[in-house]
Amino acid sequence: MSQPEYLIVGLGNPGDEYKHTPHNLGFLVIDRLAETNSIRVSRKENMSLVGLGAVAGKPVALAQPQTFMNVNGPAVKGLLERYDLTPDRLLVVYDELDLPWGQLRIRMNGSAAGHNGVKSLIGTLGTDRFVRLRVGIHPGKTFGDGAKYVLGQFKRAQMQEVEETVGRAAEAVESIIAEGAEKAMARFNRRAGGLPNEEA
Repeated sequence: MSQPEYLIVGLGNPGDEYKHTPHNLGFLVIDRLAETNSIRVSRKENMSLVGLGAVAGKPVALAQPQTFMNVNGPAVKGLLERYDLTPDRLLVVYDELDLPWGQLRIRMNGSAAGHNGVKSLIGTLGTDRFVRLRVGIHPGKTFGDGAKYVLGQFKRAQMQEVEETVGRAAEAVESIIAEGAEKAMARFNRRAGGLPNEEA
């Protein structure tokens, strides 16, 4: 297997009770990429489940840290060191409560914007210069306790919408790997109605 050129990390929480929750969309996107690219994410390395293979024709490592979301930084740092990659070769996929449901936003750097998983990453890596794909999970209505909402199970009626969002996010990851983050941003950083966002 070729040396990975990219480390693609989905953020989430380990355990079946968290599997189908908004906070685990990062894991679900990794599952979809693994499925469509015939990669088995089963190796146990650096507190993570890892799979090696190719995405968009380039060698990658797919990873799901098995620490809890808020302390994933050391796991990801260990994987970068393990595969001799710098943070600019890291792509992180995670849920974003500040974005409307299903909206995608690719960024090449920036703050954690209140996301504790990303805060852990930036703190451990000592840089915010890594590509991230944020997947919107705001339901478009009042929901009370944010923590309760992000860890609540998807309802059966939502599953098709979830599948579609995961599929588009996986496409966005493939686009980032194939043609670079800037071109992917032009394609995927759009409002649900198809209009480009004001900010990338």
